[in-house]
Amino acid sequence: MKILAITNQKGGVGKTTTCVNLAASLAHHGKKVLLVDLDPQGNASTGSGIDKAHLTHSIYHVLLNDKTLQEVIVHSEQGGFDVAPSNRELAGAEVELVNEMARETRLKQAIAKLGDAYDYVLLDCPPALNLVTVNALTAANSVMIPMQCEYYALEGLSDLVNTIKKVRAHLNPVLEIEGLLRTMFDNRNMLASQVSSQLVSHFGKKVYQTVIPRNIRLAEAPSYGMPVLVYDKASKGAMAYLELANEIIHTKQ
Repeated sequence: MKILAITNQKGGVGKTTTCVNLAASLAHHGKKVLLVDLDPQGNASTGSGIDKAHLTHSIYHVLLNDKTLQEVIVHSEQGGFDVAPSNRELAGAEVELVNEMARETRLKQAIAKLGDAYDYVLLDCPPALNLVTVNALTAANSVMIPMQCEYYALEGLSDLVNTIKKVRAHLNPVLEIEGLLRTMFDNRNMLASQVSSQLVSHFGKKVYQTVIPRNIRLAEAPSYGMPVLVYDKASKGAMAYLELANEIIHTKQ
């Protein structure tokens, strides 16, 4: 079972879009996929067609040891994958976990109980380096960092890399950066092309070959509660995420 944390403390980089559409694309390739929504905004849940407003239980209850992961999982009919959903309740988990024992490993323990039920577990992290994100990094085997190719992206990247190093040193020695994913890419933009080249020269094979283009269909799909693969399979966005799934399956073992 591959556990992939998809994280970037910078918001608006296509993190949740990547989680939902990669989950659907991996499922399309015949893989059993669980998407764990760790963001209190619950956008990955709604983007998968889950009604977060009427959840009885969520990932919040798992982190507090009130429920098992199996008890909160729901199926995304639209995407063909399972979801451990989230809503605003999760915002309180940070405070409630502060004095708890082994608080950084709650998610790791919960996922371990799933056995080999899934081929891939995707963790959609909040846009912050907080306790919930540390739980995700402690549970994961590897990290995917979605990022826009813009000036400030490189600045934030060093903070995230340092956090990953600290988690590896103290909580999860097997954690590694699997890849950097260039998102919302516009090849007509000179700066984007320059930053992209810098990333490749600095990180080499850690940069995914697949590039996710800026695409209106990708932006529209969440409002219909479905992955872009269902909303418009022929769109550039859908084709790019299918390509990314294929790259992960075949070259990132």
